[in-house]
Amino acid sequence: MESLQELRAEIDQLDRELLQLIEKRLSLVKKVGELKHKKGLPIYVPDREADMLLARRKEAENIGVSAELIEDVLRRLMRESYASENQYGFKTVNPAIKKIVIVGGKGKLGGLFASYLSASGYPVSILDKADWLNAGKILAGANVVIVSVPICDTQEVIESLRPYLTENMLLTDLTSVKCLPLKKMLEVHSGAVVGLHPMFGPDIESMAKQIVVRCDGRYLERYQWFLDQIQIWGAKIYCVDAIEHDQNMTYVQALRHFSTFASGLHLSKQPVQLSKLLALSSPIYRLELAMIGRLFAQDGGLYADIIMDKPENLTVIKSMQQSYEESLKFIENGDKQGFIDCFNQVKQWFGNYSQQFLKESHQLLKQANDYRRS
Repeated sequence: MESLQELRAEIDQLDRELLQLIEKRLSLVKKVGELKHKKGLPIYVPDREADMLLARRKEAENIGVSAELIEDVLRRLMRESYASENQYGFKTVNPAIKKIVIVGGKGKLGGLFASYLSASGYPVSILDKADWLNAGKILAGANVVIVSVPICDTQEVIESLRPYLTENMLLTDLTSVKCLPLKKMLEVHSGAVVGLHPMFGPDIESMAKQIVVRCDGRYLERYQWFLDQIQIWGAKIYCVDAIEHDQNMTYVQALRHFSTFASGLHLSKQPVQLSKLLALSSPIYRLELAMIGRLFAQDGGLYADIIMDKPENLTVIKSMQQSYEESLKFIENGDKQGFIDCFNQVKQWFGNYSQQFLKESHQLLKQANDYRRS
């Protein structure tokens, strides 16, 4: 026992030395953030990250340390670094912009963009529900108007902006559907228009590696600076046609959210206790429960809007019901071979992505298991 205590004491000392090294690394990151702010460089540089990870993996292997361990540690440190770099602000890409108005800026997503724009040196004003009597005053002199309101209110709000828009303004929105909002913006505004869809929630620590979808409207050259500004924050811009965007969102958002909702609803009606399920869960099932629980920790109105925003969503959701019924028949009929044949057909459809997803999920499972306490 004395030997064990001595070894533990040495480990504790090494841990304290690691803390000092981490503090030193974060201090260097602070200087990097300050330089990036001055030079207008993006927070996230994919090539630099990839090269650094590859070099450290090779060095780890050369001294007999797990390359996976080193990559895990470094990725966690880099995530912290990206988040900490936000506090130093960002270069102002377009100093000519004197006023940006966010309609719905008191909401979570609107507030997130307000904070990033302010950190980039732009004067930001908020036009919220209670402010419409003063809309003319708030919108006067604005160079950019960003609409960030619930899906069900978006078109009405855009229409309400019509009397206040001038040709030199940029009009954009942050809605998760794009066809109808983009069409309405082009209808009410003769100036620059672009539809944006941030593919993340307002609880992110950093824009690094996040995706912002862009659906072009009119006068790209007038809003290219705004896209450049978002990229400096660390996000990637993905350009897609509005129709194609909405078609894909039926599967990426509506179908997925409905499946999660239905799973949670079904579980809530079963004679089981969630605490017992967690205690008996494998890491993968615990992660699946976490994803279901995550949905119900948020706003039901938001998910209702996403799931019900267009008729196509209902059609696809009904097709999933048919797939459930088809799958259930294998069980009802005891058709094991039929199940396996169907399984292999789906496996073939996924192709090489199956192995990619297996690798990605393996990393998530390790992290989920690390935080398990019961």
